[in-house]
Amino acid sequence: MARTAARTPAGRRVVGEATRLLQVPTQRGPRPVREAGPRGRVTALVVVLVLVLATFAGRLVWVQGIAGPAIAKVALEKRLSSVTVLGQRGQITDAAGVPLATSVERYDISVNQRTIAKYRSTGGTGAPDGAAGVAARLAPVLGANPAELGGELAGSSTFRYVAKGVLPEVARSVQALRIDGVMVEKVADRVYPKGTLAGNIVGFVNADGKGLQGLEATLNSRLTGTAGSETYERGAGGQAIPGGYSTGSPAKAGDSARLTILSDLQWKAQAAADAQKAATGADTIEIVVEDATTGALLALADSGSIDPNKPGAAAGGALSRAVSDVFEPGSTGKVITMSGLLESGLATPTSQFTVPYQYTAPNGQSFTDSHPHPTEQWTTTGILAESSNSGTVMVGQQLSKDQRYDFMRRFGLGSPTGIELPGESAGILHPANQWDGRTQYTVLFGQGVAVTAIQATNVYATIANKGVRPQPHLIDGWTSADGTYTPVTTAAPQRAVSEQTAQTVLTMLESVVDDGTGAAASIPGYRVAGKTGTAQDMQSNGITASFIGVVPADAPRLVVGVFVHNPKTDIYGGTIAAPVFSDVAGFALSELGVAPSGTKASLFPTTW
Repeated sequence: MARTAARTPAGRRVVGEATRLLQVPTQRGPRPVREAGPRGRVTALVVVLVLVLATFAGRLVWVQGIAGPAIAKVALEKRLSSVTVLGQRGQITDAAGVPLATSVERYDISVNQRTIAKYRSTGGTGAPDGAAGVAARLAPVLGANPAELGGELAGSSTFRYVAKGVLPEVARSVQALRIDGVMVEKVADRVYPKGTLAGNIVGFVNADGKGLQGLEATLNSRLTGTAGSETYERGAGGQAIPGGYSTGSPAKAGDSARLTILSDLQWKAQAAADAQKAATGADTIEIVVEDATTGALLALADSGSIDPNKPGAAAGGALSRAVSDVFEPGSTGKVITMSGLLESGLATPTSQFTVPYQYTAPNGQSFTDSHPHPTEQWTTTGILAESSNSGTVMVGQQLSKDQRYDFMRRFGLGSPTGIELPGESAGILHPANQWDGRTQYTVLFGQGVAVTAIQATNVYATIANKGVRPQPHLIDGWTSADGTYTPVTTAAPQRAVSEQTAQTVLTMLESVVDDGTGAAASIPGYRVAGKTGTAQDMQSNGITASFIGVVPADAPRLVVGVFVHNPKTDIYGGTIAAPVFSDVAGFALSELGVAPSGTKASLFPTTW
């Protein structure tokens, strides 16, 4: 059968439809691209996800396993705050443990002015931003004027105090505001609960809490606590995170000093000094009350004592004139001459002398008594009781110059007592070979030599203590931070004269009060031994009137010295100082519960 074919108009053969459909290509060309189906897309997504998870897993391994500790350390460090923990300063108390100086918890408020400037008010209240906004919130808590406080908050300083020494409740209120740039710092504020009481003894500290005057200065190293430190993990508001990281070293409080001072007696002595200063127009007055056997000072009063809470301009010089100011002891110094004569066997209490108003020494120097009188027949006791300068030179010149100097040194003249206060003077006692023709005699009746009130009082404590010179002191003991109390150990006492000499002189001194210039020092029911004095004040070129006495004379318990500088109403110790002695000593005996004297004095004769 013939195949049918047809040609196109161009002459090309056309194969039938059936034939064309059955044809198979004899050559392979490029395969057409097909679109990915749903299965392909899922596969790709899985691959990508696996890669991402693998990346995260690797990063997690890196963070958690390899770099984790270092990263955690950096993060922790950013959350840590380190503060210094103050070691509390020890207290200063009186003999009964009542605080005279103590530290209390206070806080200082400071600001970062740059941070304050970025403050923005919240809550849509329309409150101002920046310093004005902070002042509006902070001023009511601090009790400040908002406008004035706003002026202090504005600026570019990174640290400025806006309040110091605020109470703990105020500090807590400031912290509760949680204002960025407002900082609260705990400090220790030194306060003096008794004010002027013993202010001349206690002293005060400076703005940094360091002792600047008085016992605060001399005892500073032992009173000062040891600072500690604390590092803690803080939250966003700066608060410590409960259970968070915390470490540090504890602070240690300083030791506390217990004084020998009796507060009530100190008050009485200060009041008496101030009252007599006003009554006599004196420049200053000092009163010393010393335990007759231990040397402990039970009161040490200066007229016009400062308030350590408000010391003013008292930063320079010693606060207590009783340890720093020197004056001629005058007739109170005659007790040393009498002790030397008795100790050396050159006289007895009943040795007889004919004493004129004016006496001329072998070298031509003349000396007179304070009041004109006819020639008297006095014993050694009478010379002391009547406070005769002429008679003292007559009997005292039996001592060589070296002996005179030696006995003054034995009684502590020319050397500091070692009292714990700053600025103590050693007084003035020139060597015997430097005395001129007049001074070699005037030292016998307390002129040409200078003492402090502490030194002068301690001379009589030596007589009262059976001839042994005690160590004057203000510190009774120390209490450590753990509550352990340790009494102080004072310097070993030094014997000046024999017990017999001391007892004889003490009896002679009773005649001064019983039948001499010190009658105004008597105390009903008690035997009193003492001596009046009137001499030149070497610092003011004025007069110091004094009385130093021992009570009870039959069983010495107290030695009280009263020193009145430049009185305007009178100049004699018997009328200016002796009555103050009677007042203060009588109060002290009552406070201490000292029984009245059980015996009457058996005195030496004063005339012959």
